[in-house]
Amino acid sequence: MKNLLEFSGITAKVRAMQAKLLEPEDYEHIVALSSVGNIVSYLRGQPAYTKLLEPVEEKMMHRIAVETLLILSLYQDYTKLYNFASKKQRQFLKLYLKRYEIDLINYCFRIVFNHYDQPFDLIYKKDFFDKYSQISIEKLITSTTVGDLVDNLKDTEYYTTLKKLHERNANTLYDYDLALNLYYFSTLWNTQRKILKGKELQQFKKDYGTKIDLLNLQWIYRAKKYYFLTNAELYHLLIPIHYKIPTDKIQELVETPSIDEWGAVMETTYYAYKYDLKQEFALEKVYSSILYRLYMSDRKQNPFSIATINAYLFLKEKEIDKLTTALECIRYGLSVQETLEYLNQR
Repeated sequence: MKNLLEFSGITAKVRAMQAKLLEPEDYEHIVALSSVGNIVSYLRGQPAYTKLLEPVEEKMMHRIAVETLLILSLYQDYTKLYNFASKKQRQFLKLYLKRYEIDLINYCFRIVFNHYDQPFDLIYKKDFFDKYSQISIEKLITSTTVGDLVDNLKDTEYYTTLKKLHERNANTLYDYDLALNLYYFSTLWNTQRKILKGKELQQFKKDYGTKIDLLNLQWIYRAKKYYFLTNAELYHLLIPIHYKIPTDKIQELVETPSIDEWGAVMETTYYAYKYDLKQEFALEKVYSSILYRLYMSDRKQNPFSIATINAYLFLKEKEIDKLTTALECIRYGLSVQETLEYLNQR
């Protein structure tokens, strides 16, 4: 009863927002369109995007501009949920925000490592991060070196981790990307108990524990098949959290000498039994599908809980990912069938 009273308002809000998400038939229509302008015209007729796209001139509607507006639509939805949320729900949303912060920092590292001629195109994110985040866009866009970028994160929780890495003369984008991902998942896992209790804590552990396990399995597989890393290098890649795959099974997977033997060990894991995964390698293709089923199941079983917020943001992010993919496919002139195949993998 307590959860019903606490979540009835935001659950109704989420249902209203979810009614505006695109349906499968919308994507079938979108992939048949021949230009970015045609996609924009179609999206203008969809309730979730009308207000965002109507004021923008047609001549400004190139792919990058549209992708920027799609990101803003995600931020707008986050803002709607935050404004409607209770104190407890806002704590969860602040925890969820870390994924957007990590994405932002990773993007900035790519800019400074690759010495892009194009300046940082982050001003459109400024209002959102000024309101909800500890990260200053104004500081980040002045960064010209890795050292600058690390220093410009001084007042954030990420500074200590990145500063230590910089002082050890880490010199690749991969080093910083890995450190941020490990920090993100470890912090998320260790913070959950301070915010969630009971069934919500169990749901969170199941959702993020599954995500971590699946990511670890993918990284082990890819490292063995494509990169031929040493065991020590591979252990360094992994998130040090084990949900349904015990430590000894991880060790087996890492230390198998061939991809065939790896597949045999993989078939003995919890995920192979639960999702009937076959070799070559289903996890990479069904990762998003597994998470979708998990989040939808959580929401169905506990509609008046954090699961409702978590599921909606997942669906919105999937929608933006699919739309961005469709725009990219048009850019490269892919056929309708090829584009649909890419969208079905998202």
